[in-house]
Amino acid sequence: MPATTSLDTSAATRALTAGRAVILPNPSPLTYVVTATTPQAVNNAKGRPTDQEVALWVHDDTTWTDLTTQLDLTPTALRTALTLLRDHLVTLLVPVRTDTPPPGWTTPALRDGHLLLFGARWHPLTPLLSRFPRLYVSSANRTGQPPAATAPQATAMFGPDTPVTDADTLRHTDTPHAATTMLRITPDGDLAHIRHGAQDEAHGCDPNRYLEHLRTAIT
Repeated sequence: MPATTSLDTSAATRALTAGRAVILPNPSPLTYVVTATTPQAVNNAKGRPTDQEVALWVHDDTTWTDLTTQLDLTPTALRTALTLLRDHLVTLLVPVRTDTPPPGWTTPALRDGHLLLFGARWHPLTPLLSRFPRLYVSSANRTGQPPAATAPQATAMFGPDTPVTDADTLRHTDTPHAATTMLRITPDGDLAHIRHGAQDEAHGCDPNRYLEHLRTAIT
């Protein structure tokens, strides 16, 4: 199946419209994610406290634009952040301005003065994502379990009431998968490694090697 083939997202569309959580794919080597229009639905699906932080999925350009005035980043750092989110598919902690409180819809993604952001927009999901510009997202796992690397794993973990959009024919399911690497960016664009993930595994799980790769790739 070519990468341009659209996915059957009808069940996901109905569930998201109804305020329920769904499981969506990422390109390999990333795992599946659980997403919804409210953070409570994401946390309920994962079986954890409803007020636990979740990432804000800034796949939509308008959502990103709405955020930029709230972020404590230089213009250059702002471009770096967007590149990391869109091209490198990391999860990113981004500092917010202290003189203006961020919009209320960002609060579920706020951690110690930083917003937890995820920005992937995989082409096969474009029709679905365009209908839901503001989503909250987390790894597709229950507490204590690894994130689902395949659609059957996601279905077994979350049960039949949480729709899973199966994209395994577009992915490399016979290779290792992991959740995203998490980074933190400073106001001037410096980067810190926070959590190991799929992206730094390609660099020997060495944070310094991975950060050096990013600095070279982005500059």
